Amino acid sequence: MPPTSSRATPAPSGTSTLVRRPRRPIRWSRGATYTALVVGLLLTLMPFIWMLLGSFKTQGELLQRPITWWPESPTLENYEKWLSQLNYGQFFMNSIVVAVAVVLGNIIFCSMVGYALAKMRFPGKKVLFALVMLTLMVPGVVTLVPMFVLVSNMGLVNTYPALILPFLAGPLGVFLMRQFILGIPDALIEAARIDGAGEFRIFFRIVLPQCGPPLATLSILTFLGSWNNFLWPLVVAQTENMYTLPVALSLYSVGSNGTYYGLLMAGSVLVVTPILILFLFLQRYFVQGIAMTGIK
Repeated sequence: MPPTSSRATPAPSGTSTLVRRPRRPIRWSRGATYTALVVGLLLTLMPFIWMLLGSFKTQGELLQRPITWWPESPTLENYEKWLSQLNYGQFFMNSIVVAVAVVLGNIIFCSMVGYALAKMRFPGKKVLFALVMLTLMVPGVVTLVPMFVLVSNMGLVNTYPALILPFLAGPLGVFLMRQFILGIPDALIEAARIDGAGEFRIFFRIVLPQCGPPLATLSILTFLGSWNNFLWPLVVAQTENMYTLPVALSLYSVGSNGTYYGLLMAGSVLVVTPILILFLFLQRYFVQGIAMTGIK
């Protein structure tokens, strides 16, 4: 047998071979990346920094030109007015009661509906899920008048139930919980059914304990929406003792001589602070819930 050669066979004459070299990825230096992130962070925080610093300024200093960032003569007058003269404690308590009740309702009812759509079999299941998805595209303003007429006919105007009941379950929460519960193994649920566990026991003992990340995400989103809700409490709450913080902020920051910007910024700081504290405590679960729900 003729000896084999390890050299590559040359290409036939008259033909040319094009060798494509892989493109080298563009690598940004770590310093440029950090610089871009810091600039983006500062642009994001600028309105909040301006709001915080402005809450310590007087009305005259806020209206002077050119504008100044740092307060020339810091004052706590705006906060003192909110905490002593404007019944801030009542407004804060109303917002807390409504937000906590709405969050608890969404945790229970959205989880139940999500579990039913994910793991139970019943006629019209796909149609019901399609209706849930369609409601995501309906603006809240469209249902404002029908909801008010319904609440008024029930005699609930200017009460806590009027502020709470319309928001105890939302399509976004149902979708979020369904997508996560789909990832729970069916064998686990079937084993519990074989052992004689009912659907409520399966839900509370097996499904719900595994839904920590999506429940944290749902809690933050629901609390944020309820805490910042303005239009519905403005329509339903007709006396001062039922005002929530956004309603009080809009009504008491505007007077006959214009907007009291210092009072407005101080009130905004008081409104935003609980949300920031909640997010700091649940940040890890919030990110984990969004990531795991997106994967499923």
